[in-house]
Amino acid sequence: MLIAKREVWNYPKAANIWVGKYRHSHNLLHWHYDCELIYTESGCIDVFCEKETYRLTAGEALYIDGGTMHRMTAQDDNTTLIVIIFDYNIIKPYTGNLRLVSPRLKGKYDIPAAYCRVRDVLLGREPYCGAEAAAQIMTLMAAVYRGEQAAPRQDVDETTHRFMALLETVSEKYQFFTFGDAVAFMGMSESYFSRYFRKTAGVTFSQYLNYLRVGHAIDLLHDKKSRSMTEIADLCGFYTIRNFNRVFRETTGYSPRELPANFRMEDKLFYPSAASFNPTLPDCVLLESAGG
Repeated sequence: MLIAKREVWNYPKAANIWVGKYRHSHNLLHWHYDCELIYTESGCIDVFCEKETYRLTAGEALYIDGGTMHRMTAQDDNTTLIVIIFDYNIIKPYTGNLRLVSPRLKGKYDIPAAYCRVRDVLLGREPYCGAEAAAQIMTLMAAVYRGEQAAPRQDVDETTHRFMALLETVSEKYQFFTFGDAVAFMGMSESYFSRYFRKTAGVTFSQYLNYLRVGHAIDLLHDKKSRSMTEIADLCGFYTIRNFNRVFRETTGYSPRELPANFRMEDKLFYPSAASFNPTLPDCVLLESAGG
């Protein structure tokens, strides 16, 4: 199933920091407890974060707080992105109960230089390199918090918790789960639920449900077991071949019979999970990294 989950970072013992540089960064909608600072070295990239899409061009940066759903889509094949990921506990003693009001950074910070210093420290693997790298992160983030507007951190509200539970439920029961079931699960009116879902997930509930069903259908089509199209449609929650063919083509660009053997669903979806996974899509190139 090509639906994104929670990403779990497993740092080495030396440091709770990972840095890397990507070209043509694309990834699935996901979240992690770690903090993430991204800087566009060249090109242009769209970042969906905190229910908004931010377009970053060369020299612009964005800070993703822990627990925030986000995804990235490079708009240029030559887009190069600096990424710094670190454990929130590194800055927690200094930022206290504050978080940035906007993920887009308005001020100018020497992120490329800080990246290079942290990268070199981690690659050197000298004694206490973790503490030295953490000091670099604290210095950089002190400048960021000093230069940006901050506000008291708020706990995740019950609606958000329920939304995450909804996505878990839909991911397990998508074959027969309906829009009405989702509305009832959230305890909202149909119109409010539609607006809330699109704002939070970046897609409509119908699109999300269809992506899940088509994703399962692709798995079955690639499976070596012999199944009829009618059987596959039924197993994925499509109750007529006509509807199955229509939704499949709208989602993939192909009919089920025309699907290439190496086809991948490169859609950006999300559901919470305790399992670790890599949300980065195959066309994204990791140029260099250190720490993880």
